[in-house]
Order: sequence, then C-alpha cells, then structure tokens
Amino acid sequence: MLNGKRVIAVVPARGGSKSVPGKNIRSLGGKPLLAWSIDVARQMSEIDRIIVSTDDEQIASVGRAHGAEIYARPPHLATDESLVIDALKDLIQTLRAEGETAEWIVLLEATCPLRTVEDVRACLTLVGEGGYDSAATFKDAELNPHRAWRIVDGSPEVFIPGAIPWLPRQKQPKAFQLNGAVYVFRASLLAQEGQSVLVGKVGAVMMPRDRSQDIDEGIDFTIVEAILLKSRP
Repeated sequence: MLNGKRVIAVVPARGGSKSVPGKNIRSLGGKPLLAWSIDVARQMSEIDRIIVSTDDEQIASVGRAHGAEIYARPPHLATDESLVIDALKDLIQTLRAEGETAEWIVLLEATCPLRTVEDVRACLTLVGEGGYDSAATFKDAELNPHRAWRIVDGSPEVFIPGAIPWLPRQKQPKAFQLNGAVYVFRASLLAQEGQSVLVGKVGAVMMPRDRSQDIDEGIDFTIVEAILLKSRP
C-alpha cells in the first residue's frame, strides 16, 4: 500500500510480436524477459497485486510461474494498432466490477528489463509525497529535437522553427524522452484521458541511459546481455 491506498502493478504483454517472435518470453540473462518486470514488482512492499495483461497462453503460463496474476486481454485490444491505455481502461473496469479499490496503478512495460526497485519507488514517492497524480521515468533524448529535420517537397527544413542544428550539444536546450520503464497514475483519473497514462499533475524521474534500454528488436537482447555481463562482479 501507499499511504493506506492499494497499489496494483500491471505488466502488459501481448503475443504476436512481429519484430521478435515470442519476445516477451524469450530468455534474457537466464530468465524470460517478462519475468524481469514481475520480479521487480515482487520486491516492493508497496505493491499489493501484480497482474499480467495478455492475450497469449504461453505468456500467461510464464507470468503465473513467476508469481503474477493473469487477466485475459480481449482480442480487439491486442492487435498491432491497439493502445496500451485502452487495455488498461478495460482492465481497471474489470477490477472495479470485482470490487478492487486500488488507487494507484504502476505500469511496468515488459520490454524495459533493467529498471530497479529504486526507479519504481522514486515514482511512487512523487505521487505519494509530492502531490502528483502521475509520474514517469525519463532519459536524455536520443536526438535533440533542435537537431531534427523534416523534408518538405524534397527540401530539408528544421523541425522546430528557429532552431540552430549546428550548435554544439552543450549549447542546445536540454531535451528528454520517456524511456517506458515506469509509469504510475491514479486509476480513477485514467477514464478521463484519451491516449495518455500521464494524468493530472505529472512528475518526472530521470534514469540513466544504461538502465533505460528498451527491447524492440533482436539486437537489443544482445545489447542488454552485454550490459548484464559487464555489471556482474
């Protein structure tokens, strides 16, 4: 619990990945990718329930084996075009109908395995003590938007009017991006949102780039395995 309010961790993990078949249950560092997110949640006394939302029975089996509850995601919310927020709204509605009263949802994407308990707790601290309605983890932007371009009728122009892409990195405005590792938000406010889980007053927690690795393609497994190997004593 967080200040007497129940907290649920949700790990969305649909099947059918086209970039890396079976991605969410592929082995990483000796255990399935999905298990990394579950294991972090299991280490936290603040989290009352851990739920894997999936449409895939193999993923469900792995989730159960590692200590998570399984909620079946409706097929129309598990397509390539489906938004995670719609699956979350459906899950919260189901939980409310069952009598669940949790105030906070912790969203842990299965594809961000290197987050730590401290990263999750930092977000919970913001909403629990800082007066925020939601919080998320960020990293330095991989491409500063002041260095981005667009091509219009075959001609390049700066993406942000007035930007000077030639300036040294140190002189560019600081830019950040969501790293997808941790989102925390009030369950009661999500229904009012269209496409974002960042509801109400939003707080930010910074994470270093090495812990912000996102598994999207096969090469990402190799990169994360190398990071894990380097971090071992």
